[in-house]
Amino acid sequence: MATDYGQGYGQDYGHAYGHERGLGFPEEVRRHRLPAGLRAPFEARSWRELAYVLLSLPISILLFVYTITMVALGVGLLVTFLGIPLLAVGLAGCRGLGSLERARARGLLGLDVGEPEPLRMKKHGAPAWVGAVLKSGTSWRSALYSVLSLPWSVFSFAVVVNFFALGWTLMTYPLWFWLFPLFAGQDGIQLYGDETHRVYLDNPFEITVTALVGVLFTLATPWIVRALTMVNRLLVHGLLGPTRLSARVVELESDRGVVVDTAAADLRRIERDLHDGAQARLVALAMDLGLAKEKLAEDPHAAARMVDDAHGEVKTALQELRDLARGIHPAVLTDRGLDAALSAVASRCTVPVQMEVDLPSRPAPAIEGIAYFTVSELLQNISKHAQATWAAVDVWRVEDRLMLQVVDDGVGGADTSAGSGLGGLAERLDAVDGILVVDSPAGGPTRITAELPWRAV
Repeated sequence: MATDYGQGYGQDYGHAYGHERGLGFPEEVRRHRLPAGLRAPFEARSWRELAYVLLSLPISILLFVYTITMVALGVGLLVTFLGIPLLAVGLAGCRGLGSLERARARGLLGLDVGEPEPLRMKKHGAPAWVGAVLKSGTSWRSALYSVLSLPWSVFSFAVVVNFFALGWTLMTYPLWFWLFPLFAGQDGIQLYGDETHRVYLDNPFEITVTALVGVLFTLATPWIVRALTMVNRLLVHGLLGPTRLSARVVELESDRGVVVDTAAADLRRIERDLHDGAQARLVALAMDLGLAKEKLAEDPHAAARMVDDAHGEVKTALQELRDLARGIHPAVLTDRGLDAALSAVASRCTVPVQMEVDLPSRPAPAIEGIAYFTVSELLQNISKHAQATWAAVDVWRVEDRLMLQVVDDGVGGADTSAGSGLGGLAERLDAVDGILVVDSPAGGPTRITAELPWRAV
């Protein structure tokens, strides 16, 4: 089972990840009558990419001139007190221009690049801002982008304009070749010429061949433009987007917020359960025992009945406290591990559960606890909502990952949409670099797989 799941999951997750981080417009899988090579010159994407290349030259000139001027001026004035602030202002301008370039790439190339890391200032004020700008890698990468984009834009502009103009000129040659004898005094486009001999493209065969060559150039131009814009995509993505380290920092900060919110919610739940459950019963128990104490001399039989009722309340309160303690962290999980703890959870499920735990050793207590509560939550969902007749739980290890899979034959329809229990469970797993994959078509069956990092004790 582990092998089958790993293959299917790897394909699905790889497809989703590639679609998310793709460097272009997401294309739907459609059937076209024309092959891609023939329809490319007429697609909107090709015209957007062409517009991007044509606009890149004047924009890159402005970026280059601004960056070189500001950086040179700031460096030249470093001997004075104006140099450092002026250099910081220039780099801040490069950051702003980088934001415009990301927006242009998003609109014309479909390249969705995230915002780079913001300025991190420990203090407020102009000196702190200047220091933050100068220390920020985003500022210098934006300046580097402004410098590198110019030579590439010049090259791309020259190639694209020549291919585009040559293709359309030759392809439409049958429509305008008559202009040569009328205005230029020659029979057509001169293919070759010297002092004694000249060759013109003027007969029907040569005109047709010329048009076909133009068609080939026109068909090839969109692919040449696309290949050239790949370099632009890499420049924008690599120099104007967030680095892997900064993206990881943002992810960890988000995960930390999820962990804090989850811990606060758990504390509120424990407080509510204690206040509304065991605490209320203990207060009632104290009042009943006080009344029994008063009636002990006057009506011993009534006092005995009240003490007996209080004894029942004590048992109920103790059971609630045991359930609450089990919900916080069951003792059997600490003493005997996942196999025994999950077997205890499965025994309380409303449907028969087939349990299989194949682990060479115990993971770290934190990972073990998250795995336990994940399976417990999923089995509770089966008991409450699935309308299933059986369920199965498999736990195994694949290299450095702990895999959990819960399957049932219920009605299906489970998802991780906002506000659902599965959504909160997915957030908890994501906080520790885990993944929750839900496969639950309408009508069932439901297969939910969780993946956690394996950390040894």
